Amino acid sequence: MEEKNKKTKTSPSADQADDMINDNDPSVNSYERFRRKIFKMVSVGVVDIFINQFYDVLSTSMLVINLIITVMNTYESLRSRYSVLFDSVELITVVFFAIDYVLRLYTAKCLYPDKKHAAAVVKYIFSFSGIIDFLSFFPYFMPTFFPAGAAVFKMFRVARILRLFRINAYYDSLNVITEVLLRKKQQLMSSIFIILVMMLASSLCMYSIENPVQPEVFCNAFSGIWWSVSTLLTVGYGDIYPVTTAGKLMGIIIAFLGVGIVAIPTGIISAGFVEQYSRLQSIGNESEADVNFIRIKLRKTDKWVGKRIVDLSLPHGIIIAVILRGEVTIIPKGNVRLCAGDRLIMGADSIKGDTPVYLKEVLVRESHRWNGQMIRDLAISRQTYVVMIKRNNTSVIPKGDTIIHEGDEVILVSKTNNRISGEAVSDEL
Repeated sequence: MEEKNKKTKTSPSADQADDMINDNDPSVNSYERFRRKIFKMVSVGVVDIFINQFYDVLSTSMLVINLIITVMNTYESLRSRYSVLFDSVELITVVFFAIDYVLRLYTAKCLYPDKKHAAAVVKYIFSFSGIIDFLSFFPYFMPTFFPAGAAVFKMFRVARILRLFRINAYYDSLNVITEVLLRKKQQLMSSIFIILVMMLASSLCMYSIENPVQPEVFCNAFSGIWWSVSTLLTVGYGDIYPVTTAGKLMGIIIAFLGVGIVAIPTGIISAGFVEQYSRLQSIGNESEADVNFIRIKLRKTDKWVGKRIVDLSLPHGIIIAVILRGEVTIIPKGNVRLCAGDRLIMGADSIKGDTPVYLKEVLVRESHRWNGQMIRDLAISRQTYVVMIKRNNTSVIPKGDTIIHEGDEVILVSKTNNRISGEAVSDEL
């Protein structure tokens, strides 16, 4: 029996590509199968075959090279000597970004399988990732048509650096930052609201005190806001400051309050990091104890072959965690159809608060004392039962007159651990 109490590793972006990996489904036509292969290629973190891994490396390399060229272009000495090389390299990388964007438009249906192709394309275009991908290449070509706006378009090219966030697909630790901000967004918004109120109140108070004395400095409420921002969030820039005694006292109070106010979001984020890492560690420590996994390989004659997962009548508490199809790992969504040869990793909650049950697998060798005996004649404890015999990749339902042969794998269940018949039974005898 192939019983496992460990996690099956999947690619980080596999959950995003839910239907894309069911390429062996006979109901999928060749065009759709080709589009799913392209989607797998452009999806970050799907590295099941060489072309997908190569595209990930190429995409990251193009981005890093583009950013390096952008930085080197800011040096006048380098730009004067290598401007032609810099422009050529930038053009190549930008063209790659444009091709990547077109491929993502083409495969948008795979990213949003519940929508029609046109709706999926529109959703991708206006998504955060789609906007960043668009700004990665489009502003480069705009000065050709609108030379007057070259400086503005060049500023938009900075959006390319946001493509680096796709590296999060490889490193779960980087995702902790996003998780913390999302979990603590309510507290962070409250702290920001407090900061804004303090800024407005302090700026109006300082304007009222200092305007009669230095109207050219505190000329309006905005001047007070600039002073309050620099005082609350920093030690001040010195370009604008109070000169009256009341204004100086107000400045001291605001400076002290600023230390505490800035500490509020810092403390929230720090506490969020501790909670998130503790939660991840707890999940990692408890996963093997809370869920037991078993692997089953489907044969052509099995009733589940050809059925969708949503149509299976699984007992309560039993789940299909992962489907292994050849070299591909499939996340079991409801509309995935099972095929012959699929290996199903099935999980169930471990027994809690009930009588413990222990499973044992015994491989019968030629010299094993069970070789050639009927099950009813085995010298095993009354609390131990033979539940299955695996013989030449087939399962034999045990009966009293079933004879055990050499090479059989005998599966036993017992209410006691380690000892089955008064003596230890090893896995292979």
